[in-house]
Amino acid sequence: MLATQCRNARADAAVVVRPGQKNRLEILAAYPGPVASKPALDWVARAHEPFHRVMADGKSVLVPEMPAPGGSTEPLGTVLGVPIRNEATVRAVALFLLRASTTHEGSAPLTLLETTPLLLEHYELRLAFDHGQAAMKRLGQVLDVLTVVNRSHRFLSAAMALCNEMATRLDCSRVSLGFLNGRCVKVQAMSHTDTVNREMKRVQAIEAAMEECLDQDVEVIYPASDTAAVVCRATAGLAGEHGPAGVLSLPIREDGGAAAVMTLERTPERPFDRPEEIEAVRLICDLCAPRLLDLRQNDRWFGARVASWARQPMESLIGHEHTWIKVAAILFFFLMVFLATTRGDYRLDAAFVLEARNQQAVVAPFDAFTKSVLVAPGDRVEAGQTILGTLETTELRLKRAALKAEQLGYRKQMTASMRDRKTADAQIAGAQSDKLAAEIRLVDSKIEQATLVAPITGRIISEDLKQQIGAPVETGEILFEIARIDALRATLFVPETSVAGVTAGQAGELASEGHPGQRIRFVIEQVNPIAEIVDHQNVFRVHARIVNHLEWMRPGMKGRARISAGQRSRLWIVSHRVVDWLRMALWI
Repeated sequence: MLATQCRNARADAAVVVRPGQKNRLEILAAYPGPVASKPALDWVARAHEPFHRVMADGKSVLVPEMPAPGGSTEPLGTVLGVPIRNEATVRAVALFLLRASTTHEGSAPLTLLETTPLLLEHYELRLAFDHGQAAMKRLGQVLDVLTVVNRSHRFLSAAMALCNEMATRLDCSRVSLGFLNGRCVKVQAMSHTDTVNREMKRVQAIEAAMEECLDQDVEVIYPASDTAAVVCRATAGLAGEHGPAGVLSLPIREDGGAAAVMTLERTPERPFDRPEEIEAVRLICDLCAPRLLDLRQNDRWFGARVASWARQPMESLIGHEHTWIKVAAILFFFLMVFLATTRGDYRLDAAFVLEARNQQAVVAPFDAFTKSVLVAPGDRVEAGQTILGTLETTELRLKRAALKAEQLGYRKQMTASMRDRKTADAQIAGAQSDKLAAEIRLVDSKIEQATLVAPITGRIISEDLKQQIGAPVETGEILFEIARIDALRATLFVPETSVAGVTAGQAGELASEGHPGQRIRFVIEQVNPIAEIVDHQNVFRVHARIVNHLEWMRPGMKGRARISAGQRSRLWIVSHRVVDWLRMALWI
C-alpha cells in the first residue's frame, strides 16, 4: 500500500511509525524496504518533530524543506505526517518524504496521501471480512459433521460416521478414533474400515501415538515445529513406518480429563500447519465428545454399565486426590467400627448436694427477744450439755410474780371461807388457786426453755445469730441447726431422661466443686419415685451412701456425680441421646 501511494503521489519514501520505548520511533512498515541504503532512511530519525505534532494535534502536518543529513545545504525534501486513528485515538503516523517538485504541483498529491488511513481501514475491514467468512465456513463444516454424528443411535456407527466425515472434509488418508480402556487406548473406529484388527502393526502404532497424546493431554502434531514443547516420538514412528504422512492427534476430554483421542493422517504435502484448521478439528472433537461418550456408555451390556458406574466412585475413593478427606473418612470408618464392636462403662451424670443423715433444728419455744448467742457456725456441741443461747425472760418472770401474788390472794380467800364454813366459796377459791398454779408452771416451763440446749451431738451448720442479739423471734422460728458431719449422705438430682437406668445398689463417684480433683465413692440406697422441678428441669431425688468419708466434707457442698450404669456399646453411649431426641422430635 505504501509503495502504491508513493508511486501515485511521486513520494521518495514512506514509513508507518508509532511511539516506542525510550522516546524512540517504532517502524511498522517502510518504503523502500529495509534493504534501502542508510542515507535513504536517515530522514526518519529527523522526523520526530512532525511525528509528535501529529500525535498531539491529531491532524496532518506538512514540514517543508527538511534539512539533508551530513550538513548539506540542499534540503532533503518535504515531510507529510498523516494520523492513523483507532476510533478517536491516534495510534500511529504515516510519514511521507516528498520531492520539492511534488509540493509545487498543487494539493492533489497531498490529498492523495491523506487518504492513507482510509485505505488502511478498508484493508483491515477486508481482512476482518475474509476471516469472518472463513470462520463461518469452518463453523458450517463443524455443524455438518455434528449433524451426521447425531443421526446415529449406536456408538460404532456414530464413531465410523465421524471418522469418515473428517477424512472426507479434511482430505485425510486415515482418521482413527480411540478410547481409554483401563490404562491403554484402544482404537474403536477407523475411516473407511469396517473392522479394526488390533493385531496389525499399523493399529498398534496408531494406539501408541494416541497414548502419547493422552498421557500429555495436549495436541501432538508431526512434523512438529522447532518451538514445540511436546513429545512426539511415537507419532514420528507412526508417520515414518506407515507413511510418510502428517499426523495430528487431539485428546477428547470428559469432566476435565482425557477419555479418547482422535488421530488424523494426511500426505506430507499437506501438513497440519494451519491454526484455523486445527481449531476446527478441536471444535468438532469438543462438540461430538458428549454424544459419542454417551452412546458408548449406553451401548455396553448391563454388567459393563454397572462396572463403569461404580468405577468412578471407586477411583475417587482410592485415587490420589483429596488425600486428607479420605484419611479422615478412613479414620471415621475405623472409629465407627471400634465404637460398634466394643463395650464401655455407661455413666450417668447428675448434680448432687451433701446432706447430714442426722440433722435437727432448734426453734424458738415462744415469742421473745434473743438475749445471748453462745455458739458460732462450725462449733461442736454435746447433747444436753452445750448451751446454744438464751431468750429474754424478764417479762415472763414479771408475769410469774403477778401470778404468784394472785394465787396467794385466792389461798387466803379459800382459808377465810373455810373458817366461815362457806364451803362453796372455799372450793371456788381453791379452783382459782389451782388454775394460777398451772399457769405458773407454764411460765416456769417457758423460762426453762429460754435456755437453748443442744438436743444432739454434732456441729452448728446454721448461720451466725450473734448479729441478731436483741431481735424478736416468733414461735417455731429456726434459730440453730445441728448436724452430725461424720454421717453424711449425697442427694443426687437425676434428670428424667436418665432415671430409667438408675437402680438401688449401683455405685459411682462424686466430684465436689471445692475439691474437683478428689473422688468420693458412693452407693445408691433409694430412688424417690416422685419427680420434682429443680432449675426448670424435671428430676428425681436419689439418695446415696458415702463410702469414703473425707475430713473436708460438709453438708451443703455441691458438685457432679457419675453413676456407673453397667456395660453398653460405645456407639450406643455416644449416640443414644441424639437418637432419643430424634424419636421424640419425629415421633418414631
